[in-house]
Amino acid sequence: MKRWSGTAGFHGRPAPVASSRLTSAIAASLALGALTLCLVVAVTVLSSNISMATSIPA
Repeated sequence: MKRWSGTAGFHGRPAPVASSRLTSAIAASLALGALTLCLVVAVTVLSSNISMATSIPA
């Protein structure tokens, strides 16, 4: 059997699937989401430490 070049796998020419502006917008939104998630986790950790440090009146 003879295998034809470029018929299977990743040997062919890559085809663009989205514009560069769309790719940049998606990357920016993912970066913003990651930053927001980090800030939420930081605020949660700090608030839990503050609540543990305060004494509970009986």
